[in-house]
Amino acid sequence: MSERRFRFGYVLASKKVSSFIQDSLINHAQENGIDLISIDLDKPLIEQGPYDCLFHKLYGPEWRKQLEEFAFLNPTTIIVDPIDAIEKLHNRLTMLEVVKGLKIDGDNETIGIPIQIFVEENSESLLDAITSQGLHFPVIAKPLIANGTADSHQMSLVLKPEGLEGLKPPIVLQEFVNHGGVIFKVYVAGEHVKYVKRRSLPDIPEDKLGTLENLISFAQISNLTAQDQNDDSFAELIEKAVMPPSKFVTDVANQLRDALKLHLFNFDMIRDEKVGNRYLVIDINYFPGYAKMPNYETMMTAFFLDIAREKLNNESH
Repeated sequence: MSERRFRFGYVLASKKVSSFIQDSLINHAQENGIDLISIDLDKPLIEQGPYDCLFHKLYGPEWRKQLEEFAFLNPTTIIVDPIDAIEKLHNRLTMLEVVKGLKIDGDNETIGIPIQIFVEENSESLLDAITSQGLHFPVIAKPLIANGTADSHQMSLVLKPEGLEGLKPPIVLQEFVNHGGVIFKVYVAGEHVKYVKRRSLPDIPEDKLGTLENLISFAQISNLTAQDQNDDSFAELIEKAVMPPSKFVTDVANQLRDALKLHLFNFDMIRDEKVGNRYLVIDINYFPGYAKMPNYETMMTAFFLDIAREKLNNESH
């Protein structure tokens, strides 16, 4: 493939461009025959190209219309990813449903999701909704829509029934599971999978529930932590956290990729403190912050090369 160069057009929000399209990625891709080309949104998409691949993270009816028209007129261009598949991740209630259908053949590990319910706007009692579904405090309150906007990130930890008074449906309420204060972030780019461990919400002992506030926004979550826990102790906590088995994580990632019909996504996974081999997927995001990973350029270029091979294979048939 070294003799041929491949044109990969991209459409990303300006913030995503500055974080993802770094010189290091551009150069690494170029060295491997991939030219990354910014698509001009001030011009009609159908007037630009040709592209071997077009990848994007943009929403809205106007962009959808342009992309569908471009795809119709350029059937050999590989689109990463279809808007319909991406938008399935914009609803927090349905986002995790796909996890229930995974068939993971792990040694001991199991995969699932926390109990969660959707409370509609006209619901009379949030407490009734919680108790009827077997949820127990604390619970996490999340907006239904997860589309990357500031509002979609407004989440809260509800520790007591009184905290429900500060919430406004429609809203998703999700079981809070103690998980050792560590979250595993799994990044997927086609068949390439990497995962890291990061600091998360601290565990909440049952005997501490009565001493905490009724409702805590995620922005204030540090108030939950003990006063004597400093950055060093958190670093030690993460350092000691055992990573889940590689084969297990890869199996989950591959099955999610096939079920979601997406190339670029990540998922957040926690380990249940009470059942050490029970893992829960709590969130799935489209086109995440890959640049937060060490050597992300290598992983992304390998993915680009897979797409280039796919394009060549399509052309030969």
